[in-house]
Amino acid sequence: MRGFDGDELVIASHNKGKIAEIGALLAPFGVRVVPAGALGLDEPAETENTFAGNARIKAHAAATASGLPALSDDSGLSVEALDGAPGVYTADWAETPTGRDFRMAMGKVWQRCEEINAPEPRMARFHCVLCLAWPDGHDELFEGRVEGRLVWPIRGEQGFGFDPMFQPVGESETFGEMDPARKHAMSHRADAFARLVAGCFER
Repeated sequence: MRGFDGDELVIASHNKGKIAEIGALLAPFGVRVVPAGALGLDEPAETENTFAGNARIKAHAAATASGLPALSDDSGLSVEALDGAPGVYTADWAETPTGRDFRMAMGKVWQRCEEINAPEPRMARFHCVLCLAWPDGHDELFEGRVEGRLVWPIRGEQGFGFDPMFQPVGESETFGEMDPARKHAMSHRADAFARLVAGCFER
């Protein structure tokens, strides 16, 4: 496994919430993170049907265009009663003609569960795959997940995406209600990030 030995890393995302979370997780390693948007990089089309495939597309596009190592995140919510949907299409469920509306998307997920009379608890999991790619084409992949259940009505104004409807197993708060530091300690992204750190940063 290749170790990271630079001091600058492109975050291959235009999602402000993800950029903030990843930046906070990388801060202890003295790595300066540069959002893809700050470099004027476009978002590549995510044409794969797996989290790993789409993470690779984004990381390699940013690494090639910037000439710097790049870290991407592909993540999503999988609901057991919906056969794993929305899954890799999580962000697509939030698309509207004027941008992404996750409040609408959360309502859509709950309505689908209602339509099929999905039993309670409505179990779900967040997945995250991180891809660290270098300009020479090498990459390393790390996967994380967190188990939980859907709640309705949604609760909390913290976090982003589907956080307000996801309550982790063993917790009384949703990710939308949790203090960000507490969420960072247990999230799917934190799980994947711990694997990334062990593999590429703790040398």
